[in-house]
Amino acid sequence: MSRHLRIVLVHPPHESDASLRAAALQAGLVEAGYEIVASLPADLNLPEQIARLQPDMIIVDAESDARDVLEHIVVATRDERRPIVMFTEDEKQSSMDAAMEAGVSAYIVAGLKPERIKPVLSVAMARFRKEQKLLHELADTKHKLAERKVVDRAKGLLMSRHGMTEEQAYQRLRTMAMNKNLKLAEIAQRILDVEDLLG
Repeated sequence: MSRHLRIVLVHPPHESDASLRAAALQAGLVEAGYEIVASLPADLNLPEQIARLQPDMIIVDAESDARDVLEHIVVATRDERRPIVMFTEDEKQSSMDAAMEAGVSAYIVAGLKPERIKPVLSVAMARFRKEQKLLHELADTKHKLAERKVVDRAKGLLMSRHGMTEEQAYQRLRTMAMNKNLKLAEIAQRILDVEDLLG
């Protein structure tokens, strides 16, 4: 992991960013060579500020009310996901589950020792990248499955309307797609759209 990560620290709105916890966390990050671009309260302005700052990672420092902070983090990262590391004193399983559900990459309880910060951030970044890769692969697989269903429906339509075999219907779709310089799923969707239009 690059030591040039641009990090935004987020703290509950009622806590000062000059609190002892925040100061210790900031010192540990700076000592480890990370760039802190801002320390922000978790409030209604957070999404706009995150979008403006474009950090590589968000670190949440929340002593106990982690759930309140999470709501703002979820909104702030909904459109552009980022790795999120949460340092907290909240040991409740329900809070941990809510944090993981919200997209937190690492949930660290009572772990503000400076020597732990770099390994924690490295693991969080690796976990985030792996999760993003899996989500991308899942979306790609769903898209391919949807395309295949469209092609199968178009083949079925050609088979029933023109008395073709499945292979003949497939070859007709392929030929049409090549002649029009379209993907197989695109030509299949056009055939289905025309069928819907003409009834």
